[in-house]
Amino acid sequence: MKVATAAYNLDWLDSWAQYEDKLDRWVSGAAGQGAELLVFPEYGAMELSTLDGPEVAGDLERSIRAVSDRMEDAQALLQRLAREYNTYILGASAPVVEGPGRPVNRAAFYAPDGRQDHQDKQIMTRFERDEWDIAPGGPLKLFDTALGKISVLICYDSEFPLLGRALSEADLILVPSCTEALAGYWRVRIGAMSRALENQCVTVMASLVGNNDWSEAVDMNTGTGGIFGPPDKGFPPTGVLAEGTLNKPGWTYADVDLSAIAEVRADGHVLNRTHWAEQSPRVDSVTLSTL
Repeated sequence: MKVATAAYNLDWLDSWAQYEDKLDRWVSGAAGQGAELLVFPEYGAMELSTLDGPEVAGDLERSIRAVSDRMEDAQALLQRLAREYNTYILGASAPVVEGPGRPVNRAAFYAPDGRQDHQDKQIMTRFERDEWDIAPGGPLKLFDTALGKISVLICYDSEFPLLGRALSEADLILVPSCTEALAGYWRVRIGAMSRALENQCVTVMASLVGNNDWSEAVDMNTGTGGIFGPPDKGFPPTGVLAEGTLNKPGWTYADVDLSAIAEVRADGHVLNRTHWAEQSPRVDSVTLSTL
């Protein structure tokens, strides 16, 4: 399959039609290159807050609520685009309010036949906890698709190996991210590459890019798209299948062969995924030695 992952820049929107046109351009552009799976980044839906004007877009809590209120329409749009262009799409994540509780950070996943599901972020960053007050969402999911088994670790979640291990049956782990600084980008990228190494799978990282003076939530963003595998037989020696140019908006593409994933899991030079369980008795028996 061909995978497309986004370095996505936010725009000031003056109308819903402008947003429809923008997403249509992005999706049609990737589909026109033969991409069957498209990945948008974390918090890429925050540009929807601009439809409520500068006072709302510039206020953290009001912008969260404004975006959540528009997610039903955004989901209908992406569902239509997935059908129209015959692609799987992981939509940009958004704060979603359900009931009386605090919002969760949710990325919806769309199939070409109109079906959809979602993945919520599990572990919040300090800013999400202290400033946004975003709540952990529902459980991790494994999506069984015509392209293989696919899962999602949203940004910070990719930095936790036990979350990745819970998804060890996945052929691809999608990592939508939103990172302010270069250090944050590299934390998530290292996490994504580590999960590819441990699970002997492919990870697909999407990034929010660009600066937005109108937003308190996503005012500075650094990153690019990247597609990673285990540095082993059938994959590049660096583990990097493809990477974009830092902070340059656009798609990054790579061809992913499920048979290569199966082969490296069965007969790689190393078998990290198979040997994972051998860690437990050794870490349980750590001893303190005084020198």
